[in-house]
Order: sequence, then structure tokens, then C-alpha cells
Amino acid sequence: MNFRNIKTIIAREYLTKVKKKSFLLITFLGPVFFAAMCILPSLIMFFAEDKGKQVAIIDNSGIVMDKFVDNESVSYLDYTGRQVDSLKNNLDELGLDALVVVSEIDTLSRNVAVSAYSTKPMSVDMKEGISSRIEDAVEDYRLSLYDIDGLKQIMSDVKADVNIATYTLSEEGEEKISSSEVYMIISLVLSMIIYMFIAMFSGMVMQSVIEEKSSRVVEVLVSSVKATELMFGKIIGVACVALTQFLLWVVLTAVIVGGVSAFVGFDSIFESSTTQTEQMAQMAQGLGVDESAMDMAAMSDPSALMQDSEMGAVLSTLKDLNYVQILIAFIVYFVLGYLLYASFFAAIGSAVENEADTQQLQIPVTIPLLLAFFIAFYAFKSPDSSIVFWGSMIPFTSPIVMLARIPFGVATWEIVLSIVLLVLTFIGCAWASAKIYKIGILMFGKKSTFKDLWKWLKQK
Repeated sequence: MNFRNIKTIIAREYLTKVKKKSFLLITFLGPVFFAAMCILPSLIMFFAEDKGKQVAIIDNSGIVMDKFVDNESVSYLDYTGRQVDSLKNNLDELGLDALVVVSEIDTLSRNVAVSAYSTKPMSVDMKEGISSRIEDAVEDYRLSLYDIDGLKQIMSDVKADVNIATYTLSEEGEEKISSSEVYMIISLVLSMIIYMFIAMFSGMVMQSVIEEKSSRVVEVLVSSVKATELMFGKIIGVACVALTQFLLWVVLTAVIVGGVSAFVGFDSIFESSTTQTEQMAQMAQGLGVDESAMDMAAMSDPSALMQDSEMGAVLSTLKDLNYVQILIAFIVYFVLGYLLYASFFAAIGSAVENEADTQQLQIPVTIPLLLAFFIAFYAFKSPDSSIVFWGSMIPFTSPIVMLARIPFGVATWEIVLSIVLLVLTFIGCAWASAKIYKIGILMFGKKSTFKDLWKWLKQK
């Protein structure tokens, strides 16, 4: 093969793709989308809370009303003794969002019946808030019937609330607090992104081949360069487009998220950690622990208090992640996985004249890709299980599955073996795809089948 011709084709393919408006649009909107995925959940939770709601309570049991304490979201008004029917029909006029009617206590079941009325469907948060307060009141009532001094405190003391602090040990034996949930999320996000990238850009290669073949441009091209040179130039050119877009996404997303976090995220984290510290100080004071001792502990290890919280575990995990390893692994597995599947899609594109004819031929190629995606979804549950291990070794699934395993820690020899097998498989598949491409790209007027592909593959 003439590498000068391949270089020319790469440049042509690259410049053609990056100059398209669709490429520029996706490149600059993509980071906004990813940044929104990081930021919007917190903003939505903040703005989606009920605020300024007015709820009327008719407490016929005499045990519930004390549990309803006003907060920023809901104000609870005591309407005990008022007529239910008149209130129900005039909620809007009275400025009420809901009416909650608690029945008298059933002495047999030691329970109450509750009915709630509102002009609009009641939100889940409001319903759960009302329900939990009434349940607490009924529990307190039932405990009082046993006439045992301090029974409520005894029950509270017996109830266990165990939080597991997980630590990962480095090769030097250093302990670092970690959060399995963070690893799970990163694993899922990485597997979804690499699946999307491989499928999208491999399909772009196939679409480009079909366009050139259907417009007969390919006849002019193969008169100047070899068909295999055209195929590899096209595959590598689109790979360069993909890497350019990915790196721009990484940089722009980091800039957007960092900019927003500078004004929102850091303050929230600081307030959260400050609140937790105050709560721990109050607990320590109640238990008779010298507050100065806690201050000394915090001074000797400023992260100690934060690490005792779930937020501390999340922040510590995010801080200790090897982002360089993850980024390099993503690029390596994306490039190799893309090259493997792009060679298949290029061969499929050469065998048809329009996209409608590709459906049947794509099935054997898309099945391993989908299988890898499904296996990756179970990688966070058991990253070292047999099916996940072999999924990360078999070249047709390893680009997605191995990347899903890496956040949980993978032995170096496993990564090296996986990459070597992937490279060897790509070489073999690229050779086979080149043979099909060389013949199929100039075949017109006939719908190709698997039998035709096998026949082209056997030709010397």
C-alpha cells in the first residue's frame, strides 16, 4: 500500500467531516449536554421542592397534630373541629393546598384512618411527609400503651443504623476511603460513552462508503488509489474526526462544569461539610466528649470529619481517581474498538448500494456490540465475575467491558492481554474486510448476501 495515498485520503476525509455544520453543532452542543447531566440533577432537586404550601389538618385522634411542624416547604394549620365538607369545597378560597383528615383511634387495631383532599394531585414528597409524621405519632401512641418507662428510648437504642466505611488499600498499604457508588456511576458512564462512540463513528464510515458508491464517485477514486488504501484512509480519517471531537468535548465539558462549580458547587460542598461538622460537635457534646479534642483531631487531619460522611467518601473517591489512566484507557480502547468495528462496517457499506440493504448484513456485527453493552451493565455488581472477565478479554466485547471494569481496578497483565488480543483480532478482521471491500466497492446492480461475502473473502 502507498502510505502517501492513504495520508491524502485521511486528510480529505477528515477535512470533509470537520467542516460540516453538523460536526460543529454536535461538537459544541455535546459539552453543554454533558455538563447539564452533571449540574441539572442538583438544580432540579433544588427548584422542584414544594415551597409555601398550606395544609389543613383535622386531627380527630388527638395524637397527630403535635408531629406536624412547619418547615420551608409546608405549613401545617390546625383545623380540628371544623366541618370537613365545607373545607373540601372551599380549599382555593381559603388558600389551602390540601386537607388531611385523621380519624379517631381504632382501639382494636390501635391505628387511624387518613384521608387527604386537594384540588390538584398531591406531590409525592408532600404525601410521604404527611404519612411519615402520622406513622411516628401512631408508633408513639402504641409504645405508650405498654406503660414501660423509657420504652421509646429503649426502642431507639435497639434500632441499628450501620454505615459501612469502605477503604481501598494501595500497594504501599495506604488506606483511602472510597465510595462504591461513584465507581458504579463512572463504570456505567464510560461504557455508555464508548458504546455510543464506536457505534456512531463506525456507522459514519459505512454511510460514507455507501454515499460514494451510490454516487459513483468511488469509480473515480479507485482509478487513482487502491481500494484497500481508500478503505483504510477512510477509517483512519473518521477516527481522527472522532478523537478531535472527543478531546474537544473533554476540554469544553471540564471548562463548563468547572466554571459553574466555582460559583455553585464549592459553596454547596462547603456548607454541607460545615453543617456535618456542627452536627458532629453537638453529638460529641451530648456524649460528653471534649470539644477541644475534636478540634485537635480536625487540625491534625482536616479531612477526618468529612471522611466520616457519605459526601466525604464521594469527594475522596473523586479526588483519588486515576483520571490519566481512565483517559488513556478510553482512548486506546475506543481507537482499537472503533478500528475493529469500522472495518466491518466499511465492508458492509461496500457490499450494498443503499442503507436499506444493510440491515441484514449488520446483524452479526451489532449483536456482539450490544452484548458487550449489556455485560458492562453488570460489571459494577461483580467486576471480577467469569462473564465480565471473559467479556473484557474477548476482542469483540473487550473495548466496552474492560473500560467498565477499569474504575474498580484491573491487573496490568489483564489490560495488556486484552489489548494484544484486540490488536491481533483487528489485523485479521481488517485483512478480511479489505478483501471484501476491494471486490464489493465495484459491484453494482446486485443485492449482496452472506454467501457473496464469503465468496469474495475466499478469492485470492
